[in-house]
Amino acid sequence: MRIHKHVAVVAAAAAVALLAACSGGGGGGTATQAGGGETLTVGMPNGVQTENHSPFATGSSALSLGYAFTIYEPLMMRNQARPSEAPEPWLAESIEWNEDFTEAVITPREGVTWSDGEEFTADDVAFSIQLRKDFEALNTGALPYDTVETDGTTVTVSFTAGQFVNQSKLYDLVMVPEHIWADVEDPTTDTNPDPVGTGPYTLESWTPQAATVVARDDYWGGKPAVPEIRYSSYNDNNALTTALTTGEAQWGWTFIADYENVYIAQDPEHYHQYAAGGLGIDVLYLNNETKPFDDKAFRQALNMVIDRQELVDVATSGVNPALTSVTGLPLPAGEEFLSADYADQEYAVDVEGARALLEDAGYTWEGEKLVDPDGDEVTFELVNPAGWNDYLTALDLIKNSAAELGATATVNPVNQDGWFADIIPGGDFQATLHWTDGGATPWDMYSDILDGAHYKKLGEPATWNFGRFQNDDATQALADYAAAPDDAARTEALDTIQKVFVEEVPGIAIWTRPATAQYSTQNYVGWPSEEDPYNQPQPTGVQAAQILMHLKPAEG
Repeated sequence: MRIHKHVAVVAAAAAVALLAACSGGGGGGTATQAGGGETLTVGMPNGVQTENHSPFATGSSALSLGYAFTIYEPLMMRNQARPSEAPEPWLAESIEWNEDFTEAVITPREGVTWSDGEEFTADDVAFSIQLRKDFEALNTGALPYDTVETDGTTVTVSFTAGQFVNQSKLYDLVMVPEHIWADVEDPTTDTNPDPVGTGPYTLESWTPQAATVVARDDYWGGKPAVPEIRYSSYNDNNALTTALTTGEAQWGWTFIADYENVYIAQDPEHYHQYAAGGLGIDVLYLNNETKPFDDKAFRQALNMVIDRQELVDVATSGVNPALTSVTGLPLPAGEEFLSADYADQEYAVDVEGARALLEDAGYTWEGEKLVDPDGDEVTFELVNPAGWNDYLTALDLIKNSAAELGATATVNPVNQDGWFADIIPGGDFQATLHWTDGGATPWDMYSDILDGAHYKKLGEPATWNFGRFQNDDATQALADYAAAPDDAARTEALDTIQKVFVEEVPGIAIWTRPATAQYSTQNYVGWPSEEDPYNQPQPTGVQAAQILMHLKPAEG
């Protein structure tokens, strides 16, 4: 049997590198004088928070601000800036797959302790995975778990279908301690008041505006150079932009219009913005079960009148590359995955063609107002969180595009917490912008938009396919791609997926979504960059611990 193995071939070197990165050269006084030993402030534009330290709950303060990922760690560390690279062993020393990717054998790292002093073991790994199997709401990657078994030193996980495309989802799973979570009655709602993890930091304090974590002395990867991190939640993008440009926050993730003049120019020596590319995009999710987007003809027509280059130029100041392929794939990253049927087909604004399509589908006009085949004026609401300026600007432009058809759209800025907790997962919207995952193949992107495996009835929380699109051919093709034994079978499945995406328009691809973040090198260096793309740079993902362990004090 052929074995696919990701092993800790660099484990010893990585441990040495981590320790070296943390040494900073000299004692505490010297580090402080050189700029080290300073509190690092991380900013996010997510408004007032509700206390919830769960690494599972969508919208929890720990996930919203990112401090969850300084406390809880994944099995493997993927380079999301270079998704084709092999992952780096983290809490797992190795993960071995069988030939058809239906079984993975996980060997946990030795010498790791939880922050309460308990040993991290294979039982913790098995328990953490079993939780996802037992509680569907925690299985956000929709992995088809079959069995989870341990022999005390390794954990064997089997799946009901091949997981070639989902390897990264297993690698990204954060581990939780069995001796804590085994007593939790409902892990889907528990707020985890006293978080215990394997990560380099522990929670020190929390308020609705900020959380503070402090470095552990006994972290398995060595002591972090940053002794304390303050996670501050600003009301909106503008407030966070001000904090970043003044140096109040030194690491963050927000859209900054004209960032070179507004942000970089304030301190060209120390201020940086890095955008790591990939296969993720931003999508206008359309509610396929309510008017007007329950009609394919209207979805197609709106798709035809949106000017994607204008969206990029106006809403993102040119930061996000425009999408050109009708498949929604970012290019050139997705070039090798383009179906031959669509290789030369590009988005183009066609108002006349869109109106003709609507007329053929039974739409009429009363004056300038578009009327659907039932005799109702076509109206819809576009929603996104208040303060998300790039998204809201894009929604205004999409509203104007809809007006070219005679449809009346309104833009409604909503509360960010409510959007995360209720509007998006419950499908309580007509149209809203949201991102997709990236991944090493386009499978994640398409699955997030149109996979029936994610389908939930309106009102029930969905992890993806927020627009409730249903198409048996697409769902089967996504499953076939994931389980395909070779490239030929994957190509055939992807052709079907792209055909459905192009013809049915389950959602509208808007622009490429690089993982972008801003950071200052005033106190710490070692951040991800174009020159050193060891991971994507955002503070709100499993890569946060790796980034923090790369940092070292800046030279004075």
